[in-house]
Amino acid sequence: MQAPAHPSHLPRPVMPQCPPQHMLEGQKALVTGGGSGIGRAIALALGQAGADVIVNYVSGAETAEQVATEIRAFGVRAMPICADVSDEDQVRAMFRQAIEAFGTIDILVNNAGLQQDAAFEDMSLAQWNKVIGVNLTGQFLCAREAVREFKRRGVKPEVSCAAGKILCISSVHEVIPWAGHVNYAASKGGVMLMMKSLAQEVAPYRIRVNSICPGAIRTPINMEAWGTPEAYQELLKLIPYKRIGEPDEIGRAAVWLASDYADYVHGISLFVDGGMTLYPGFETGG
Repeated sequence: MQAPAHPSHLPRPVMPQCPPQHMLEGQKALVTGGGSGIGRAIALALGQAGADVIVNYVSGAETAEQVATEIRAFGVRAMPICADVSDEDQVRAMFRQAIEAFGTIDILVNNAGLQQDAAFEDMSLAQWNKVIGVNLTGQFLCAREAVREFKRRGVKPEVSCAAGKILCISSVHEVIPWAGHVNYAASKGGVMLMMKSLAQEVAPYRIRVNSICPGAIRTPINMEAWGTPEAYQELLKLIPYKRIGEPDEIGRAAVWLASDYADYVHGISLFVDGGMTLYPGFETGG
């Protein structure tokens, strides 16, 4: 059956005609937890694609400045800002400072996160609250400020088809249970439904909201899982593709998802995991 002609009263978005290194040219991005690991890789990838980047951090000012310096080498602007994403006043101040410096924000990458692991019966309320506060409440607070700015500014067609883009960095553990890490898994499950519910709510404003869900990635936070040959071989039992992921691979996914090439992609969890969510324990029949 032939598709009907595009109704004249519905404007077509202007699709980008630029090479990958300019996919985000002229856009302004804020990456929480951008000083190390996956956040650093995303911040660098956005800068290489042409975006000016705010590198948020809560500790490690020198490291965050080093990331900003690397980003500036791409010919764009970059600035570190210290803020605890679980603190409402600090988040508001960070967005005010970012907008004063760059004029607006087009892309928010909600990346800041942590683990405080314990057996469930030994987990303290402080451990629970800390992980939920940063991993889930922090994403809520930052996304709320971003949505307010996106609605205030609206769509600028010369910059992007969308009024704004929010990328929530979740985890394969938004769907894979993780004994011994109940607070972390609960936080990522919350991110998943927060993202989808927010995506549903703000779609009419041309605000796109999606998640990236990394699997095992070679970062300091999970070095125990890959730091020795023996640990690495055990880890590969969980990964059908039989290798660990690299931070740059998450960065490239973020660039695409934030770009107008993905303008019709909305409310998804993009798993970048080498097949970890394919239940590899059943690859030989269970």
